[in-house]
Amino acid sequence: MSAGDDNRFRPRPGRIRANTPKVGRARSFLTRVRTVTRQQQAANGWSGRPRGGCPSHAPKGDGSIASGRGVRRGRGVTFVRARNLSNGWSHRRPGSRRVIVKSRSVRAAGRNGKAAAHLRYIQRDGTARDGERGRLYSGTEDRADGDAFLDRGQDDRHQFRFIVSPEDAGNLGDLTDYTRDLMAQVEADLGTKLDWVAVNHYNTGHPHVHVVVNGRDDLGEDLVINGDYLANGIRERASELMTLELGPVTEIEQRRKLVAEIDQDRLTRIDRAMLAEAEDRFLDLRHKPDDPRGQADRTFRLRRLSKLGDMGLAMEHAPGVWELSERLEPTLREMGERGDIIRTMQKALRAEDAERDPMSFAIHDAAPATPIVGRIIDKHLSDELGEELTLVVDGIDGRTHHVSGIDPVRVAEARIGSIVEIGPPDSAGRPSDRAIAGMAEGGVYRPSRHLEQVRFEGRVPGGDYDGFVASHVRRLEALRRAGIVERIDADQWRIPEDFATRAAAHDAGKGGRANVRVLSSFDLDRQIGADGATWLDRRLVGGVVSDLVPVGFGEQVREAMEQRQKRLIEQGDATRRPDGRMSYRRNLLATLQEREVARVGAELAGTKSVPFRAVADGGTVSGTFTGTAQLSSGKFAIVEKSHEFTLVPWRPVIERHLGREVMGTVQGGSVSWQLGRARGLGLA
Repeated sequence: MSAGDDNRFRPRPGRIRANTPKVGRARSFLTRVRTVTRQQQAANGWSGRPRGGCPSHAPKGDGSIASGRGVRRGRGVTFVRARNLSNGWSHRRPGSRRVIVKSRSVRAAGRNGKAAAHLRYIQRDGTARDGERGRLYSGTEDRADGDAFLDRGQDDRHQFRFIVSPEDAGNLGDLTDYTRDLMAQVEADLGTKLDWVAVNHYNTGHPHVHVVVNGRDDLGEDLVINGDYLANGIRERASELMTLELGPVTEIEQRRKLVAEIDQDRLTRIDRAMLAEAEDRFLDLRHKPDDPRGQADRTFRLRRLSKLGDMGLAMEHAPGVWELSERLEPTLREMGERGDIIRTMQKALRAEDAERDPMSFAIHDAAPATPIVGRIIDKHLSDELGEELTLVVDGIDGRTHHVSGIDPVRVAEARIGSIVEIGPPDSAGRPSDRAIAGMAEGGVYRPSRHLEQVRFEGRVPGGDYDGFVASHVRRLEALRRAGIVERIDADQWRIPEDFATRAAAHDAGKGGRANVRVLSSFDLDRQIGADGATWLDRRLVGGVVSDLVPVGFGEQVREAMEQRQKRLIEQGDATRRPDGRMSYRRNLLATLQEREVARVGAELAGTKSVPFRAVADGGTVSGTFTGTAQLSSGKFAIVEKSHEFTLVPWRPVIERHLGREVMGTVQGGSVSWQLGRARGLGLA
């Protein structure tokens, strides 16, 4: 062996997939640069000072963080660490423009329809500067394609939503350009291009922008954003851009803003500052001659405390020594929210050229205990980051109601002016549930046994025994998906002892949402001249007018019913007796519905290659479910065959069968659908 063999490199391969010791792991050049940078910053005395509840005296160079939420993972972590090492979040510095940023991530939004619903409602009418429909835009398009955006994010694991509301947005030249600059900076911080769209809203006192971001980066991987960047980083960038655009806040401007907050019935910046400084709710504001700069802040606080004292939320125990009520923050927050709601209701009424006394406003924090009937005058997102809706309803009881937490599916067909009924959650239970519980033997329900029973009793309308039992099976299938019942085989279902209670709780317990029925998608003016069976006709036939308060919308309904009576007399569907009472055609509602269906069917036949055929009561309908038509008589399904098509009353059970073969029987103005026949007694 030569002498050079001692220095010769001899590789020693280890086992496959063996973990490499950290000591010998090579570091990239960028990693080494970051390490040296942090060491130099620590040596120069740059230290992160924690905010919001963290200790205020952290040792220099400890690399402490703002909130500790996900700093070690996610895009934006480098920005978070750098800003913490450089003396904290800059939006807290004097002169910075305030910007409120709210964020939320929604899992599987593209697959469950939440993304489409949210995009639809942030583009709703009345949100643009001119009161028109909100316009969707992106970083490169002034009119972005919402459908294409939804398609790109359909399979994303999650979707990000932001609301960016600059305090001084009214002074901005162009909110769209500001949003694009902000999102470009966010992309630079995260190190990836983002697939985003936005809508500017001017329907509140403070212009703001809704930004929706799909959940994948430019490499097609799941987009994971650092928690502290979501909580503080975007707000800091937004504040920097506002300050750069409008300049730092001057002392005169800041003073003007604080003066405007002194008499506000909401939680203000002055209140937050006092709550942060108070010790055991006591605040010492006695005069300090050696602190002339603090005299202005002391004046603002004393004037605000005087207001809070009149509200019973603060008490002065000695000159300059105040005690803050423990109810101060929740009370002011509630008052601020209530004030926002009242302003929203007043704005909606003004848009309808209606004025109501604010004392008649009813704000419902939960589902109303008694049913509300009225017209929708406003429909918007409850929290502007989710999907639940808020309805403002001008009721026939003379009151204007604000009801939040509405399931958007229940009011998908409702528009401004539509007539709805909002009531408490349905907890009484369905008749089908009681029938299933009554037929269960030994905890097992058998459809075949139920079929024998109903055939023996012969009480099913129209004699459609198979369809009657099939509807119970469909109900069981829905409850099986909820984990309430268990299917043993095609003819056996395991029913728990508390089945009826659990089934009713399932219907009413989805967040305790209100039970909403769309009584008519048409407003009063369209109902007066309609040729179908309208909501006004149902009230006229029923003869109930005692619930109409002779003010507001109740008075409008009374007048509309009188005009509808005249219309029916002109059509020959009603006559007025000598004593002033009305006499209506027999089966008026069915006649009006048939008349409207025939007219709409003939109109549709002109656009199709096949003729229209009406289906009589007791007849069968089969074909492909191709769409729906909204009539004054209600919503109808369009079912087509190769040689004809028909219109039949729509039911939610066929909603997921669009474009598929369906079959059913028309009975009593409704349809009993038999869907999925190949799987037994008809599973919806």
